Amino acid sequence: MLNHRLTSSDNPMNATIGQLAKSLGIGTETIRYYEREGLIAQPEKPVQGYRRYSEAVRDRILFIRKAQSLGFSLAQIKHLLSLNNAPCNEVQALATEKLNEVQSHIDDLQQLASALQSLIQACHNNRGEQCPIIEIFSKA
Repeated sequence: MLNHRLTSSDNPMNATIGQLAKSLGIGTETIRYYEREGLIAQPEKPVQGYRRYSEAVRDRILFIRKAQSLGFSLAQIKHLLSLNNAPCNEVQALATEKLNEVQSHIDDLQQLASALQSLIQACHNNRGEQCPIIEIFSKA
């Protein structure tokens, strides 16, 4: 399903790439990139005129953008799209994997926040000439 070409019967929206990009608030190169990556189908080009993109392609791009906003990579999104008719447990497994990644990032950020709080406190308590933050960074 990912690599098929759209025909005019699949194409009720009938938008050019520029119109589609503008309606979605993205660049035309983003659409072309999604085509090259096999995330969306490229419509056939008529002998005369421009390729026309369907509502289905617009919906697919909206899906991609929403998944990206949730932190999914394009490879993960491609996998999600391939699971379109798969049992929910397969999609759930991918979402659980993503949640574990997010939790790991949160843990890393909490450690970073703690380290920064310690540095700020050291700076606040400083009575010397050199800022402890600069001193610590200089030793690294």
